[in-house]
Amino acid sequence: SRAMVVKGKKADGTPVKAWKSQPCRLYVKGAILGFKRGLRNQHEGTSLIKIEGLQDKKDVDFYLGKRVVYIYKAIREVQGTKFRTIWGRVTRAHGSNGTVRAKFARNLPAKSMGGKCRVMLYPSRV
Repeated sequence: SRAMVVKGKKADGTPVKAWKSQPCRLYVKGAILGFKRGLRNQHEGTSLIKIEGLQDKKDVDFYLGKRVVYIYKAIREVQGTKFRTIWGRVTRAHGSNGTVRAKFARNLPAKSMGGKCRVMLYPSRV
């Protein structure tokens, strides 16, 4: 939603108007639960993610194929930033409560368990 705001006044006293836009978040928050696993084996190549607002399996369909990013902070600065990312994709549902499986370009580190991730709202399949 956008609104018209007054930025200032010209020399003759007429107001200068401009559009003010609201911040737009292009992702949904998610939590990294852990790796896909059985009783004795865990599969580090597939991570389990709980997406905010999902309650059951039928809601997962919208998120299939969407990009997921895990953002973490490192000590050394590279290319002007200390933040690093690991990108992945939502591959399928896991169970019936809205949890999804995701495959990342590199396996997530152990310290990411319980951490936050972002599920981007692109690419669109609509």
